[in-house]
Amino acid sequence: MISIEKLSKEKLVSGHARKFYRIIPVIVALALFGVAGNTYAQQKDDLVRVHGIPIPIKAAAKTDDKKDDKKKDDSPLSEREKTLLDRIEQLEKRLAEVESRVADKSSGEKPQPAGATNAGAIRPAETPALNTTAAVPKTDVSGASQTPTEPAAAISPKFGAASASQNREKREPFTFGDFTWMTGTPRTKESPINTEYFTGEFRADVAYHHDFNHPRDNTISGSSEVFRSGEVNLTQLGIGGDFHYNNVRGRLLTQFGMYSQTQPRNDPSAARGQWNLDNAYRYLAEAYGGYHFDKMHGINIDAGIFMSYIGLWSFYNFDNWTYQPSFVSSNTPWFFTGVRAQIFPSEKLKIEPWFINGWQTYGKFNRAPGIGGQVLWRPNDKLSLVFNNYIGTDTLGNPGRKRFHTDDSIQVKYYDQPDKTLSKAAFSFTFDAGCEYGGGVSCKGGTPDRPSQYFLGFMAYNRFWFHHDKFGLTLGGGAITNPGRYLALIPPINGATAFSGTPYFTANPGDKFRGADYSVTFDYMPSQFITWRMEYNHRMSNVPYYSGPDGVTPPGGNVGPPGSFVPGFVPDLRKYERRMTFAILVKL
Repeated sequence: MISIEKLSKEKLVSGHARKFYRIIPVIVALALFGVAGNTYAQQKDDLVRVHGIPIPIKAAAKTDDKKDDKKKDDSPLSEREKTLLDRIEQLEKRLAEVESRVADKSSGEKPQPAGATNAGAIRPAETPALNTTAAVPKTDVSGASQTPTEPAAAISPKFGAASASQNREKREPFTFGDFTWMTGTPRTKESPINTEYFTGEFRADVAYHHDFNHPRDNTISGSSEVFRSGEVNLTQLGIGGDFHYNNVRGRLLTQFGMYSQTQPRNDPSAARGQWNLDNAYRYLAEAYGGYHFDKMHGINIDAGIFMSYIGLWSFYNFDNWTYQPSFVSSNTPWFFTGVRAQIFPSEKLKIEPWFINGWQTYGKFNRAPGIGGQVLWRPNDKLSLVFNNYIGTDTLGNPGRKRFHTDDSIQVKYYDQPDKTLSKAAFSFTFDAGCEYGGGVSCKGGTPDRPSQYFLGFMAYNRFWFHHDKFGLTLGGGAITNPGRYLALIPPINGATAFSGTPYFTANPGDKFRGADYSVTFDYMPSQFITWRMEYNHRMSNVPYYSGPDGVTPPGGNVGPPGSFVPGFVPDLRKYERRMTFAILVKL
């Protein structure tokens, strides 16, 4: 006879199976009733089992067997015994019908080895040791990419087998293909730090940069990734991961190393009000909590500090094709502070609105918040399109000045031959446009009283993989023009910050700035968890911008408040920069 476990595994929801489950208590009650009878108590050694239930031989014997087996007791059956026998025969007929239906359904399926257990058939399905949310990157599929920021699991801990069956009809977003070839996305396909409720993450970014301008103070200007020359620097040390339980989600990743100093100094919002926001948050790269709703293909709502991905490249260099991206990525936000919703109408589409404090800020510049959003579409595993838009008031103390920015990218994998020497090839192209208007400036048609203040830029890269993706070569570059310099990074002259500014490199309406760059990057990737990188960069600008041989630090160190004028001191700024980078990048 078929076991209850097998019936559960086959997931019968037909009327016959439901009837069978309902009559199980009747079988048990009748059996107990019969065993309790005085007649059966005296015949303890003459019992047989029918479907695991002890039944007297008299009641269990079938009509065909009566001729061969003589009764030990020639007394006639009582009315109670006759009723019990009739009911058991009816149950046997019903079980035979159910068995025949099960056999018909399972005839095309591969049989299990004898003795195999189906523990999951009658208890709630266990959750894989992955995040139970549909998105993050992963962050959050959350981390840290434009894919869901965390790994996605098929079954939530609160669901049983029935819910799991329903969820299989809806695949997790962006799991229909392999997108680890994309820039801005980690190429790791597993996590060695993985439990049912927590997926750990460890990142280390250690680099040596050599600036051919040989600045004597070892300071590099004009980059949000590269900061000092001629030294081994710990750019980023991230420890944390993704928490997930019953649709509640959270992500934490630390920001130790150079980033803990360089990211806060690029945010002037901390100067508004009290409590030193730059100190409060400087050691947090990502820190948010949220909830996953099982609607459509998933909806995530998160609040805290999260990555922005304006500019395509990831904040974490391990995820990218290059160490130093072009200006449209390096000079646009790496993070936001606020609330986001990640909506997945299908497995190929993400819509992500933002309600945030401002443009890469911990606080607000003025009373109004920033708003924006991202649309990410991947129709197949060879093409990705992402569109970011933002509007806000991001000039400190000037609430009448509005900022608009659009950032749009395409990535295409146009060659994929894993067994060839050239195993893969892909390209990316990003175009950015934006402007500021009001508060003394205009988007176009500027006048001396209201100069034009806008941003136009692009970057393009081509990536080649060799020898089963163990080696990588990236060629590319880009250019920008930014009158008003509102997105140009302030050189750290005499300790200058984005709030302090500097008289040696002004950012007034009408001030011109144009920049261009190109790079060659070579990667050795012996494991999915480590990259050895060597890169050459050449950067140019229309005005002196990069550190020269005499550096940007006054003799004897910084003098006075950050960014202040120092009599007799002139920083050495040049219109070009050439440098080499050697880096070890780890992600676990």
